[in-house]
Amino acid sequence: MIRYTVQGGTKLEGSVSISGAKNAAVAILPATLLVSGPCRIENVPDISDVRLLLEILSDMGAEIRRLSRSTLIIDCSHARNATAPIELVRRIRASYYLIGAELGRFGHAHVAMPGGCNFGVRPIDQHIKGFEAMGAVVEQAGGYVCADVPEGGLRGGHVYLDIVSVGATMNILLAAVLCGGMTIIENCAKEPHIVDLANFLNAMGAQISGAGTDVIKVRGVKKLSGGSYTIIPDQIEAGTYMAAAAAVGGNVLIENVIPKHMDCITAKLREMGAKVTEYDDSIRVESKGRLRRANVKTMPYPGFPTDMQPQIAVCMALADGTSLVTEGIYDNRFRYTAELCRMGASIQVEGRTAVVDGVEKLHGCEVRACDLRAGAAMVIAAMAANGTTTIEDAHYIERGYEDIIGKLTELGAKIRRSEDLDPINEAAAG
Repeated sequence: MIRYTVQGGTKLEGSVSISGAKNAAVAILPATLLVSGPCRIENVPDISDVRLLLEILSDMGAEIRRLSRSTLIIDCSHARNATAPIELVRRIRASYYLIGAELGRFGHAHVAMPGGCNFGVRPIDQHIKGFEAMGAVVEQAGGYVCADVPEGGLRGGHVYLDIVSVGATMNILLAAVLCGGMTIIENCAKEPHIVDLANFLNAMGAQISGAGTDVIKVRGVKKLSGGSYTIIPDQIEAGTYMAAAAAVGGNVLIENVIPKHMDCITAKLREMGAKVTEYDDSIRVESKGRLRRANVKTMPYPGFPTDMQPQIAVCMALADGTSLVTEGIYDNRFRYTAELCRMGASIQVEGRTAVVDGVEKLHGCEVRACDLRAGAAMVIAAMAANGTTTIEDAHYIERGYEDIIGKLTELGAKIRRSEDLDPINEAAAG
């Protein structure tokens, strides 16, 4: 059990450097299975999801060397087609990228259904549709996905995604890069981390065009070779610190960002009254006084990201007036609002819409992190609140935020981490 204890009421001042993008890293790491030779990958975020994937790859026979906190060399030349341990796979949503990577490398994949955060049904039917369009035979049974390639290997196919799916777009890319012929994926997601995965694969010798548009073409190649690559900065981590500066108040310079990726978040915070200044690779957020109401609807990129919905809701909870949050991606992403209401927020959820009546102040109490981004929202609310807040289940937060305690402390936040040992393991250790 990991918990954070936050003393609220301190404004944020200073600078914070953004780590590599979680959603890019968790696809690029499985992609190394497709590469013959060592991959030097820089700007890798040191988060629990990444550590789990590295453990899975190591278990499969990958050779992994850590040159620094953010730089790895991964050589999967001698990796074997082993079933990843279910206790690891079930702890991370991105484990489904192993299916596409193993299909492309070995022609067979046997992977447990993924875990991760629970905020609604997130089926992988579009992933399977793509694999089947390339000739794979896919079955789901006993909590596993089993995919096989018939004799002759995967072949190029034409896939039209029924919904815009980030995971399906990336997984189909992984399966397609080494298959024979051309694969065309239509109605693709356009998120920056999809472009980053395509750029990584192209740097290793793939032939992918159109990433970042709604049609991606993949011309299969016979081999990918090793090389070097730097992961892009994390759009959602940057947005989280931007929202924190706006909600809590102060003056924060967010460094190592791509401002273009932040346009929708920047526009919304400006609408709410925060001062946002863009530089070449950094953004400054200044906030004085109370924010103004606003409406947000989450949409696929370049729309407002669903992964920023809980954080912007905290800004709205403290704003002057009534705001509306409409969730356009998932069915059940408002569970965190009950925790905010425990802190004094006034939020009513009706289906996919939350009505947020702004209050002047939140108060500290005991809350829990329902998932990764909801946990980040709880941290922001706790820093803005009067008194002390304890956030239980904070392990969710560490799935996607590198050294969040250290970074916030540098900005002046009063926050500490504590951890209770598993009572069974503690007894065994005794």
